[in-house]
Amino acid sequence: MTAVLDLLTELVRARTVASGEGELAALCAARLRDNGFDVSTPGWEEGRDQLVARTGSGSSPLTVTGHLDTVPADPDQWTVDPWAAQRDGDRMIGRGTSDMKSGVAAAVVAAVDHTARPHHCHGLQLVLTAGEETGCTGAFRLPQSSLATGGPLLVAEPTANRLVLGHKGAHWMRLTARGRAAHGSAPQLGDNAVVRLARAATALHDHDVWPSHAAFGPVTANVGLLRGGVQPNVVPDSAEMLLDVRTVPGVAGDDVRSVVAELSGDGVRVDDHVVLPVVDTDERDPFVGLVREALIAAGKDDEPHSPARYFTDASVLARLLSPSGEGGPAPTVVLGPGEPDQCHVVDEWCSASKVEAAVEIYRQLFDRWCHGR
Repeated sequence: MTAVLDLLTELVRARTVASGEGELAALCAARLRDNGFDVSTPGWEEGRDQLVARTGSGSSPLTVTGHLDTVPADPDQWTVDPWAAQRDGDRMIGRGTSDMKSGVAAAVVAAVDHTARPHHCHGLQLVLTAGEETGCTGAFRLPQSSLATGGPLLVAEPTANRLVLGHKGAHWMRLTARGRAAHGSAPQLGDNAVVRLARAATALHDHDVWPSHAAFGPVTANVGLLRGGVQPNVVPDSAEMLLDVRTVPGVAGDDVRSVVAELSGDGVRVDDHVVLPVVDTDERDPFVGLVREALIAAGKDDEPHSPARYFTDASVLARLLSPSGEGGPAPTVVLGPGEPDQCHVVDEWCSASKVEAAVEIYRQLFDRWCHGR
């Protein structure tokens, strides 16, 4: 296998489901440090170290980011071991292959190759995070002082190597209901909090008149978690629900929350859980032009594609990378080798050839960043 597929295999075989990302941060840190990068691994919880690595003389480097965690995988539902990184022709199968350890592997290998070519480097920064899948937890905990700011951002999330200029926002809300406990044989004496939230869940699931955006599509809502009660013979006096609303430009958080509260009905409290803004970069931005040049040089399609429906750490990092008080978020492009429709699915896979192609795209971009400015 090639260097990038070897690294991807190592990354996939590490189970980083909401823990253990520090092992992979250390693995990538060693490779980058050995090739001239200044590396730090800021931690926010034991075993969940993140990575910030820089090279070059520029004070406002190009930043490339990816996350090291994955969602869970139930081996009983898979046809192969989710953590074996098994090959099937051009496909590598395993949890995190597309989302998004393939992007991380391609970025690290391309960065190492970039430093091996003699040149005056204008600055390259890699940021590998923990806890992205739980609402960009790690990115929120990165101190801005650990980052070199002022430059653009490339997110190596799965786009099948297509150019994507933004993604929906995420507005996660916690809905709670309080009731009154009673014996299960006399439910009329109690107030069932689970039933109240179940009715809210159904109303939110069935609601089909959310605002829409010409490029980003409609706002969507998903009831991701509903829990309450202690045992069958007790009327539940409390219940909780987590709702995932994906937002689009022009839709205010207060308005979304108001709709959720109205649909949920009386006796349901609605609080923000995680709020991640939309990412939307102007196609005319010079950084977009640079990425398009790199795609053309690598023999790939350079036309911008529809914004992604998922969120990324760019919702946090694009603002951290903007010098305090100076302008808006950093210009951001999403471009990575993973397959967007393979995120979080059973038997997740990525294309080995697209991973190798991503290395070449990133090489072309890094060279243009340093030589073509």
